[in-house]
Amino acid sequence: MRLLFTAVLLSLPLTAMCADRITGKPFATRSEVYAPHAIAATSHPLATQIALDVMKSGGSAVDAAIAANAALGLMEPTGNGIGGDLFAIVWDPKTKKLYGYNGSGRSPKSLTLAEFQRRGLKDVPAHGPLPVTVPGTVDAWFALHGRFGRKPIADDLAPAIRYAREGHPVHEVIAYYWGRSVPTLSKWPGFAEQFTVDGADGKRRAPRTGEMWKNPNLASTLQKIADGGRDAFYKGDIARTIDAYFKANGGFLSYEDMAAHTGEWVEPVSTNYRGIDVWELPPNGQGIAALQILNLLEPYDLKSYGFGSPEHVHLFTEAKKLAFADRAASYADPDFYKTPTAKLISKPYARERGKLISMDKAANAVEPGVIPQLNEGDTIYLTVADADGMMVSLIQSNYRGMGSGMAPPGLGFIFQDRGEQFVLKEGHPNSFAPGKRPFHTIIPAFATKDGKPWLSFGVMGGAMQPQGHAQIILNLVDFGMNLQEAGDAPRIQHDGSTDPAGQATAMADGGELDLESGFPYETVRALMRKGHSVRFADGPYGGYQAIMVNPNGGYIGASESRKDGQAAGY
Repeated sequence: MRLLFTAVLLSLPLTAMCADRITGKPFATRSEVYAPHAIAATSHPLATQIALDVMKSGGSAVDAAIAANAALGLMEPTGNGIGGDLFAIVWDPKTKKLYGYNGSGRSPKSLTLAEFQRRGLKDVPAHGPLPVTVPGTVDAWFALHGRFGRKPIADDLAPAIRYAREGHPVHEVIAYYWGRSVPTLSKWPGFAEQFTVDGADGKRRAPRTGEMWKNPNLASTLQKIADGGRDAFYKGDIARTIDAYFKANGGFLSYEDMAAHTGEWVEPVSTNYRGIDVWELPPNGQGIAALQILNLLEPYDLKSYGFGSPEHVHLFTEAKKLAFADRAASYADPDFYKTPTAKLISKPYARERGKLISMDKAANAVEPGVIPQLNEGDTIYLTVADADGMMVSLIQSNYRGMGSGMAPPGLGFIFQDRGEQFVLKEGHPNSFAPGKRPFHTIIPAFATKDGKPWLSFGVMGGAMQPQGHAQIILNLVDFGMNLQEAGDAPRIQHDGSTDPAGQATAMADGGELDLESGFPYETVRALMRKGHSVRFADGPYGGYQAIMVNPNGGYIGASESRKDGQAAGY
């Protein structure tokens, strides 16, 4: 739930929430990180250190990313784990090209749209067994490792296994979200037993900041994967435990669903924004929305308007509305619906759609530009770059909070509730069907310049992600910020666009414009006069990590100041 405050709070000066620094922008929280050989930027300091240790011992950036991701499933279960999905973009210095991996899982084959209708449901529930889809993370680890790994995958998983057995102290932001999840998810079988601790009053509660957390069940599961490989998860005793658990608790996910799973290598797609090629993965994810936003904004001289100006915020918001109208209408599993990706990210399409933007008035309703013929999310993002030039942009999630709440006994992880993103009506590209991948919010990003790697980055957080990707590029390219400043700058989030999952009616009132502290009141007032409904929302602005190639050699790293993360290198 968001805490809404009056717009007058937005009149705080840019320095109000920051310490005084003698260099950089006044809103910057710290300096960029520079390193000559390698950098890792993750949402947890211990995971960052694990990634560096893996590379120091001979591992590639992919080895380091897998090791960090495995650790984050233990250390930040509020956002990810092996019960969720994974997407990645890898720059390979040997072939000098980008590779994309779509590690999203499919819906149970025994669950049908008719079953939801029989139960009288208009939307897929947020928790419990019905939104559960096959988890794709472990498959993605092995696919990435098979192509780009150097060390045995057992070595990559060893640090997470050790921390799971020996324990680690819980960090502040993670403890906050953990505490929010426990009251909601404790009713689902296996959750309280595996993801809470005994309180002084005898009641089960979330671990608190600084308390040690162990997960011996997860250690055992990861050890089985380390010893037995990918099939130990999808075809072995783990899959049989999963099958029995869902059969006993009203679920549909089966051994057969697990055994049939496979992710896929996909070609990243791009648009050029003022000389920078920005890369995303094609649907079923929402990455191309960021490319659409950038295309729509390119004709405008944002630099002359200035960061935080009424023109900057207004134009960004209106471009987002147009891109998200297409997102709602036509982003879906390509095995079931052919999203017209090339058209949607083309410059001519952007020029035509851009005619709908008024400099003076906020749009209340927006129709999609392509008509099909037939957003709170919790996530982790990490990026790693090694001494050989390999760079990894990786994002992984359980979707909403800690996921579905479904935690099979003895396994130490929670299943995602990604199936909540399906539409429960026939004829929509994202309509529920057996064995189908849902619309996905998690998206890694990358940028190249003159055919060479320039930036590996991501912004976590449901529908905020493409908005965040576009804002990072604007901050770097148009507003001249450095890598840390680009993430620390106050963020814009527009909420209320038509939802791809059909969980909201079509936008008719223009939605809500959330602005972080730091935008001047003159901007807020001007936006209100254009018809925007401006508010302050507590916490929906995402989480950022980034690594940039240093033109002088080595890398530059940055990490999200709003979360617990760290960028570090050697």
